[in-house]
Amino acid sequence: MRLVFAGTPPFARAALECLHAAGFELPLVLTQPDRPAGRGMKLQASAVKAFALEHGIAVAQPRGLRLDGKYAQDAAAARATLEAVRPDVMVVAAYGLILPPWVLELPRRGCLNIHASLLPRWRGAAPIQRAIEAGDRETGICVMQMDAGLDTGDTLLVGREPIHADDTSASLHDRLAVLGSRLIVQALEQVARGAAVAQRQPADGVTYAHKIEKTEAAIDWHQDAEVIERRVRAFDPFPGATLQHGNETVKLWRAQVAPRAGAPGEVVALEPAGPVVACGNQALQLLELQRPGGSRVSGREFQAAVRWRAGDGLIPG
Repeated sequence: MRLVFAGTPPFARAALECLHAAGFELPLVLTQPDRPAGRGMKLQASAVKAFALEHGIAVAQPRGLRLDGKYAQDAAAARATLEAVRPDVMVVAAYGLILPPWVLELPRRGCLNIHASLLPRWRGAAPIQRAIEAGDRETGICVMQMDAGLDTGDTLLVGREPIHADDTSASLHDRLAVLGSRLIVQALEQVARGAAVAQRQPADGVTYAHKIEKTEAAIDWHQDAEVIERRVRAFDPFPGATLQHGNETVKLWRAQVAPRAGAPGEVVALEPAGPVVACGNQALQLLELQRPGGSRVSGREFQAAVRWRAGDGLIPG
């Protein structure tokens, strides 16, 4: 089968690497345009583009795919390229652009998406983060036949992955990337043999994983400690949970629930592992933090640097 691959971040690169290693024909990759990144804000290629260029795979980077949209010229060029390639299947993984009907209909055997949740739970842009934030004990990968809806297509393969009590979005992402890479190869092999079985998603249990916004980073100490602790892990590495220390916005990267009480945002104890801050219910011990321009440090190091005292109050987010 001739595959076109559409993806952008490291999650997608893992799948592309696996497809390339498995020997699938990959004449073309679609990925997002280069974006400014780093301190110098220089244009940087996506993880998928970098791999494609390393292995001699042609790359297209349309800014949009709607033929009647703002980037209609890009879309028309992408369409001509795809028609020339004549793919059997398009594999999609965290591409970042919505596929209009003409794209979905172009590959002879349709478009397959690698989605990082157990559909229909957590359809949408941020399934890994929202699963951790919600306190889910399990997530997984669905290889899905794409349709015009938002992650509503029939599933071909499902793989399950436990969510550990200390998982961050980064650690869970890495395991799901490996699982998704393995499952997409299996799914394509089944499609090639005519053995793929598509199953409709259940009508019950639909939830939406809305995009993570920077405005969600600020900690609200009136929330329960367990809720804040999950959000800290869900927002690692982006956008990072934040608290206020004077005029500084400090990132909190790791915390644990502590059986203490006090006014929300109050520093109720200073312990060797780090300061303890009261929440709406119980408290959080702050174990790893980062001041602006600095590196991540332990709660003990941070505590020594800022010289908090028991009874100090933090500004709620």
